[in-house]
Amino acid sequence: MKHRRISRRRAAVAGAGVAALIAAGVTLQNANASETTAAEAPHTLSVAAAGKLASTLGKDLGTDTAGAYYDAKTKNLVVNVLDETAAKTVQAAGAKARIVQNSLAELAGAGNTLKKDATIPGTSWATDPRTDKVVVTADKTVSQAEWAKLTKVVDGLGGKAELKRSKGEFKPFVAGGDAITGSGGRCSLGFNVVKGGQPYFITAGHCTASISSWSDSSGNVIGQNEQSDFPGHDFGLVKYTANVDHPSAVDLYNGSTQQITKAADATVGEKVTRSGSTTHVHSGTVTGLNATVNYSEGTVSGLIQTDVCAEPGDSGGSLFDGDTAVGLTSGGSGDCTSGGQTFFQPVTAALSAFGAQIG
Repeated sequence: MKHRRISRRRAAVAGAGVAALIAAGVTLQNANASETTAAEAPHTLSVAAAGKLASTLGKDLGTDTAGAYYDAKTKNLVVNVLDETAAKTVQAAGAKARIVQNSLAELAGAGNTLKKDATIPGTSWATDPRTDKVVVTADKTVSQAEWAKLTKVVDGLGGKAELKRSKGEFKPFVAGGDAITGSGGRCSLGFNVVKGGQPYFITAGHCTASISSWSDSSGNVIGQNEQSDFPGHDFGLVKYTANVDHPSAVDLYNGSTQQITKAADATVGEKVTRSGSTTHVHSGTVTGLNATVNYSEGTVSGLIQTDVCAEPGDSGGSLFDGDTAVGLTSGGSGDCTSGGQTFFQPVTAALSAFGAQIG
């Protein structure tokens, strides 16, 4: 049988389509934080090394740490702590210590309060370690009565949260483009993966929630849904049913591709790149982790928040840092002319849920 072949360009990041574009804001301010004076200069670190050190310090310090972020300008890991003793441990490990007011447990508690009292369609929130706060955003559909309710809840959280208003609207979109297609829509392919020795690909869960059979841009059926999770999470797994090429690479839309060899968790401050079929390749910075977004279809939590732009049709596409897979495009606001914020489903969570590996 003659095997059909999807080009590296389409197979790596095919698609356009069912994109739930949402709005969010991050306000960078001091938040009553102060920086300690280290006995020696913090080490210059790569993002990967900073992420590993942050994980190690998080385990060693436990409740004495209050989050961390990567300073891309100085290439230092900045670790939030609650006292001078923890600060000394951080400095001895080669990171920069910053004493803050709110612990991770307190910020998580603020998130729980928001979930209980402020789960309103058109809102989102994410922890920003640079401000030591939970940043809450309401889009233009949130009514004055709902805004008053949000204000009351956020005010009740004191210095643990702040409220912002977005001019955008949290809503799903359908758009065209060079895509993986199905009945009723198109989406971008995120990353090719392997499960049990068999080829699959992962994409956004809000895509697989509405489409079960996938075709390439020529109309050839290439895959069927294996698993789907949305809302709650935003990831879907599709099993290849046709003999097609499925390289572990991302389309750079300049005639070349970026090889993908592994997956990793995002770090606040990390420089990342997104590839999608509508707006192609754009870069930016991770601005928050564990973000929650209240779509009209339901709440999605545990997302990566960034200042990378996106537009309808980029949904499900790849977020990466060099050869490392980081996220799947979930949604955002704005456009790639004026800018905006975009949220991503962490790839590591999807791989863990599916029992799959990059490959």
